Amino acid sequence: MITRRAFICGLASATVPSPMATSAQTPTKARRIGLLMTTTPAAASHIAAAFADGLRELGHIEGKTVVFEYRWAESRPERFAELVADLVRQPVDVIVASSQAPALAAKRATKTIPIVMVNAADPVEVGLVASLARPGGNVTGLSQQLTPEIRAKQLQLLKEVLPKGSRAVVAVLRSPATTVDLREYATAGQALKLRVQFVEVRSRDDLERAFAAMARDRVDALVVPGDTLLFTERQRVAELARERRLPGIYSVREFTEAGGLMSYSARLTEQFRRAAAYVDKILRGTSPATLPVESPSQYELVINLKTAKSLGLTIPQSLLIRADEVIQ
Repeated sequence: MITRRAFICGLASATVPSPMATSAQTPTKARRIGLLMTTTPAAASHIAAAFADGLRELGHIEGKTVVFEYRWAESRPERFAELVADLVRQPVDVIVASSQAPALAAKRATKTIPIVMVNAADPVEVGLVASLARPGGNVTGLSQQLTPEIRAKQLQLLKEVLPKGSRAVVAVLRSPATTVDLREYATAGQALKLRVQFVEVRSRDDLERAFAAMARDRVDALVVPGDTLLFTERQRVAELARERRLPGIYSVREFTEAGGLMSYSARLTEQFRRAAAYVDKILRGTSPATLPVESPSQYELVINLKTAKSLGLTIPQSLLIRADEVIQ
């Protein structure tokens, strides 16, 4: 039996064009939507499908009223400039940027084409928008800012499952694709009496070395932030964590679905579905300058009970009760 999620993801990965593909037969009146994606079709087919579903629910028919132009950076941020330049040359009517880094590249490339950012970490601080309430330029969309409170919450949840409790050493992974300041984890760790250290992952080939280093340092648990390299390699990250018997809390639920222990975050698919509403308003004539930036209203706790058992962990009943979803 195939689930609806598997069917949608398979459909998306089968129909999403290659990084530089364009539509061979574009209807004259169809509006072009450029999607500047940080990872690969295989890693992000489900969020691309969520965006397409959102537009379809608003009355836009792919191939008739809208045409998608996908560009995939494949976790290589140096490609953003060339990919967005190609979208501008098309030209497209609106650009959807799948995270903060491609949104910045898009803003550098055009001041006229509307840009809808998704999952931006801190759009005001980096200059994407003047303010969340009044963006003021050609960029708007959705921000998933991980506040100090959210980072502290992630560490608190992780601490609840650790046998060592406050004596634990927690590693925070980071890579060249990390675009947010992770030092707040160290501050939150001090308050929780956890010792936080940072471990660099330079590339996908560096993952084995990083996990071996954590084993040598006797790290008790790990935090995996949401950058594009780690997201693309989430299956391998989760496997290595299980092999090294490292409980972890992850930036998005996709890691937990791939076999990570637990995640606490907003849902990426919902953000991309909401991005479709922004695109719909822009295509109908609303200026992005007047569309307030939206932040998540709900964060979800997902726990993989199968992974907990493989790690020899007993998840406290109090934590299971608070979970939004438990993967058996």
